[in-house]
Amino acid sequence: MEFLARVVVCLGVCLVAMLPPSARALDNQQLALVVNVSDPLSVEIGKYYAARRGITFQNVIKLSFPPGRTNLSSEEFAAIKVQADEQAQGNVQAFALAWAAPYRVECMSITSAFAFGFDLAFCADGCTPTRQSPYFDSRAKLPYAQLKIRPAMALAADSLEDAKALIDRGVESDGTRPSGTAYLLSTSDAARNVRSASYSLVQRVLGIRARLLQQDALRHARDVLFYFTGKDRVTDLETLHFLPGAIADHLTSSGGQLTDSGQMSALRWLEAGATGSYGTVVEPCNLLGKFPHPAVVIDNYLRGDTLIEAYWKSVAMPGQGIFIGEPLAAPFRRKAH
Repeated sequence: MEFLARVVVCLGVCLVAMLPPSARALDNQQLALVVNVSDPLSVEIGKYYAARRGITFQNVIKLSFPPGRTNLSSEEFAAIKVQADEQAQGNVQAFALAWAAPYRVECMSITSAFAFGFDLAFCADGCTPTRQSPYFDSRAKLPYAQLKIRPAMALAADSLEDAKALIDRGVESDGTRPSGTAYLLSTSDAARNVRSASYSLVQRVLGIRARLLQQDALRHARDVLFYFTGKDRVTDLETLHFLPGAIADHLTSSGGQLTDSGQMSALRWLEAGATGSYGTVVEPCNLLGKFPHPAVVIDNYLRGDTLIEAYWKSVAMPGQGIFIGEPLAAPFRRKAH
């Protein structure tokens, strides 16, 4: 897997070399905001996000489907996807979805379904790999123009208050270059701790202070920029301070079942103050490629990528996982003068 990642990085570098000099991290002109007009909360989240990020009406995609359901059939989604693609302007490279539910389309996450279209190749029959994303560990700056995919992230929240707080953190993080710490926890949960084998690679990423800890929970840290762990539930989140733009997730089976998980929903990370998180919506088993690779997401984030770019590039097989947070957060992007 590491060798393949390096090969993909080399290919990404070659692609970037062919881009015009203006190519850079995604911005509000390249992000389409997708709103469910039948869902009052989605409408309000969309209004607030458009105002805070300066997203014009041309980049607001309006769909209508029954709200509140966690799962769409592939047929229902196909009709929605056609409408979204028809409304998307040619410069749109990514989607922001203004809801927490639905979070999946049968065996795929809703964010992957928007990115790739519904495709059984991104689903798994038991504990098996799925098709790999061409965006994984890539240096591509224009995912739709270069790779014909539009990565998606859900502006997921249970309330408008939570959504506003999330959006505000993302906007406030831009260009701040925070001096935070990456906390990487190796837990006692053997099945969910498999990602800890890759933690040492984070120490090779320039510009980040990393702490590798042998414990089940982090407590009272005030400089959390990254937090990666493996547990079905993560305790003591209320004792932490997440810096604006922070990314945090836990490797477990159903963290992406945002509104009805039998484990800890990834929404709890956002409610605790993180700006981005990730979880799987159907049983992925503990295949590493189905979860974020800490070194890859950190490296790309520190290079100036937005949250949606860095996070998406860190998951080799994202078909079963949902990305949530404020997609345009870019703490390490140089501010325009």
